[in-house]
Parts: sequence; C-alpha cells; structure tokens
Amino acid sequence: MAELGTPDKTTPVTPAHRPTPKFALDESLYGLDAVESAFFKQQTGIQDDAELKEHLLQIQADAYEIYPYPCIRRFAWTKLKISRLFPYQQFLKLGKERDGAVYLDIGCCFGNDARKAIADGYPVQNVITSDLHQGFWDLGHKLFKSSPETFPVPFIAGDAFSPSHLEIVPPFTLASPPTTQKPDLSALTSLNPLHGHVSAIHASAFFHLFSEEQQLHLARALAGLLSPEPGSMIFGAHGSLPEKGFRLSLISGEKGMFCHSPDSWTELWDGVVFEKGTVKVETVLTQQERMQEVTQLAPGTVFYLLTWSVTRL
Repeated sequence: MAELGTPDKTTPVTPAHRPTPKFALDESLYGLDAVESAFFKQQTGIQDDAELKEHLLQIQADAYEIYPYPCIRRFAWTKLKISRLFPYQQFLKLGKERDGAVYLDIGCCFGNDARKAIADGYPVQNVITSDLHQGFWDLGHKLFKSSPETFPVPFIAGDAFSPSHLEIVPPFTLASPPTTQKPDLSALTSLNPLHGHVSAIHASAFFHLFSEEQQLHLARALAGLLSPEPGSMIFGAHGSLPEKGFRLSLISGEKGMFCHSPDSWTELWDGVVFEKGTVKVETVLTQQERMQEVTQLAPGTVFYLLTWSVTRL
C-alpha cells in the first residue's frame, strides 16, 4: 500500500466524489447583488437584466450536465467568492508588486475567479488555470462571450491526483530553490513544470470534495508548486467543522463530507506539509445559513465555511 499522500504512481488516484444526487434546477435560487450584476454585465456585454439572467441560467443548465455539483445548482459561481476572501488584497498586492508572480487557480470551473482577479488588476500574463473538466472552461468562454484569442489565459485539463499532471515533490526552500527556469505558461500541458515557480494558488470549494487522505495528498502536491520566496501563498475556502470529522449527508447510508477544523487545517500545513514554523496559517470559520435541499445537508446540520491562507515566511 502506498504511503499516505504518495499513492502508487502507476495507478493515479481518481477523485473520489461522493455520490451526488441530481436535484432539479431551481430558478428561484438565482439572484445577483449590485456588484455581481455589474461584473457580469461588464464581462459579458449583456446589459439587460432579463437577458443576463437567461444567459446565466443556460450556462448553469449546460454545466449541470457535465457534473451536478451543488455549487453550480445554487449559483455559487456568480458570487465573486475570491474577492470576498480575507487574503484577497494580500494576493492582489503580491501580483502587482512581484515581477512575474504566477497565479494558479485550481478547480477553476468557468474561470470566474481568475477573471475577477484580472479585472481587479492581477497581470493577465501571469495567470494559469486548471480543472478536471475541460467542458467547464469551454463554458466559461460561452459565459463571458470570449475566446482563447480574446482571453488568452492558459487552461490545463487534468486530474490533480495524477502524477503525470501534478506530481508530489518536497516544498522548495530558499536554501534549496528550484533548479528549473520558470516555464512559458502558454506552452504547458501539465502543472509539473511549475514546481517551485507559483507565487499564489487559489483553491476554493475544492479540498472538501475529497477524503482526509486525499486532502493531504492535494496539500502536498500544491506545496511543491509554491515558490520559496517569502510571501508566496495558497488560499481559499471550503466546508468545515469546529472539530474535524464528517458532516452528515442527505444520502442514506453514505458518510458525509470530511471536514477539517481550523486547528487541524493549521496543523496540516504548519508541521506536516511544510516544516513547522516556515509558514503562517490564518483561518476564519463562519457559520452560514443554507437551505438543506440546496446544500444536501441532513436535517439539523449546520454549515460552516473555512476561509484560509498559507503564506511562506
């Protein structure tokens, strides 16, 4: 059996999504606030509210056929979540002040977070994205009425558990920096050439899709991409609990989502993934109101969101 976090390289791990019931889409869940509406109007060129709604509903329906993620059903992709995370301003500052600061958005779906960051000033030439499903990225071009020519951010489809796409390597340090040159982002066919060259990684609604062992694997894999320069960061948000464990599920007989707590998440990064004391981990746990039929929570279950950042010292 492979060591925890280093699976047998001859058999790439397939993301073990829990069985996902495909609830009917519900138009009543749609709703943009003023900031979201302005962003989508500016990005799509659609100024009429009714026309914009119809456009977004069609994108949702098409995406739901690719994979019925609850976040697609509840329009989480319209909420500009990256810009509402506490590390966002630190991330933008890094992108504007560090020359050539590569930003990877992993689990990027339509690329809406990458587009928001670029709209807010992150240099477009330093952005790269990746997801398991090519179809989501293609729908992003349909959503934003763009093309690879008008929005030339590279996208790499791939399984983050496959060593041919993202192999685990030990985190680089200032004493032991990467020996390779930063690659041409537009020429990449996997994430592996980026080892040690990424300044910022955003991963939201991503880790919580997987088991505890797989989350450790992902953390180690992303850590190997991170530049050893102080200030390099990984950040995001996902489902959590005050004490680590499993959240109850609506799916009878199935274990629910595995959730780290703020303490266990901090311990994972500071001491297991990175040498203790070499990173600063910040977390914010918030309780959120969510409809059970939207989030697939069992009755009485409370939803907690963990917002977090890991910054190299």
